Formats: sequence, structure tokens, C-alpha cells
Amino acid sequence: MIVNGASDKVLCCCFPSYLDGPALDWFCSFPASSISRFRDISMPFEEHFAGSAIYLHDSDYLNTIKQGQHESLKDYMTRFTKMAISIPDLHPEVELHAIKSGLRPGKFQKTIAVTKPKTMAEFHEKVKGQIDIEELRQAWKIEKPHYRDDDRTRDKKKNFKPTSRYESYTQFNTKHDDIIKQILNSKLIEPPRKADNYPDSKGVDRSKYCSFYQKHGHTIDECVITKDLLERLARQGHLDKCIGGHIQ
Repeated sequence: MIVNGASDKVLCCCFPSYLDGPALDWFCSFPASSISRFRDISMPFEEHFAGSAIYLHDSDYLNTIKQGQHESLKDYMTRFTKMAISIPDLHPEVELHAIKSGLRPGKFQKTIAVTKPKTMAEFHEKVKGQIDIEELRQAWKIEKPHYRDDDRTRDKKKNFKPTSRYESYTQFNTKHDDIIKQILNSKLIEPPRKADNYPDSKGVDRSKYCSFYQKHGHTIDECVITKDLLERLARQGHLDKCIGGHIQ
């Protein structure tokens, strides 16, 4: 109404029509002829109902948001962002400092400390790759067969066949074996558990060996999980030297 040029008199007359319940009761308690301008309503209204105002956190509150010990990076980012967008006039540098400070101590926090992203866009780029890796590790935990003594579990393990996650795959100019060695040496990902923890099953084809899992029974080129891992890293841009005409 103010934008459309409504006069002070019009504001005073129309304001009560938008009130209901306790607010309307409060307005009706005004003595007759006690309102001469809109300010006579607006200021007492704000003072009387101040306790009902929506409380907004300031930027200092962001420093109290920390990533939980078992909280995924994706969940932490969602929780932090939800709070950050509710803070008016939040400075990007303050937001960046707070979100980095809230990271759980670990490998990713060290990576951020070394690379020092200067903007939220750079930070989100780092986060995206880490979230992909965490989700891949979670998929391994779900898909990886467990070795137990009972025959029923061994039968399930024997019949377990992971399926490919992508419809098309990148053609590399380097052997999968060599790429995996480069990835493990650069510590881009953590290696799987040692082969000694899981003994080979009886009747396994010992002519085939997977250098990633350090197990017999299949080659690294037949390993679906390794194949998906390389494809995900390739799409993230980590394996550009091993694609197309690039020379390793």
C-alpha cells in the first residue's frame, strides 16, 4: 500500500482488516479517537508483539555448526547451507571460514587446509569430488560380500555379481593396472582392505588376479567395482592424462 501511494489515513483504516485473534483484540483496546497517524499503530504493535517475531541467527551462529563424528559430508553441507541461507546479508568470506572450521578432522579437512579455496564456488568444487568418493565407498560396503563360516552366507557370496553403474565407459590409453597403481600412490583414494583379511574361496581360479583387491578369481579388467571407480574419477577430471591422445 505504501508503494502504491496510500495515504496515512488509508493505512490507519485498512490495517485492522488484516488482524485476527489476539492482534485484533489488542487493536480494539485502543481508546476511541486515540489514533491520528499510522505510526500511532505501527510502533505500539511492534513493541507489543516483539516476542512473536521470528528469531534470525546472525553469522556468529555458523561457527557453532560442526560436522558430527559419523555425519557424512553431504549431510553436513545440507545442514550448514540450510542455516546459512536464513542469515540476512551474510558475507561470503564469513560463510567460507565458518564452513571450513566446522569440518571434522581428517583427510578432507587437511586437503582443504592445503588447497586453501578462496571462494565458496571453489570450496563446493572440492566438496563435490569428496562426496562422490564417500558415496562410492558406501556402495562398496553394501555390495561387498561378507566372508562367514556358515554355508548359506558362502552361497550368497558365490552368487553375488555386482552390476555396472554406467551405460558407457571411458576408453583409457593406459592399462587399468597402471592407473590403479597411480591412484593408490597419489593417495587419491584409500586402498581396500588387505587381502590377508579374506582368504580365497575353495576352487577359485588362481590364474586370474586383481591387483586392486589383491585377490584371485578375477582380473582387474573384469572387476566391476574397479571399473566404476575409474569411470567416476575420469568424469571428475582426475584421469585426464590417461584419456584420448594424452601421453602418460
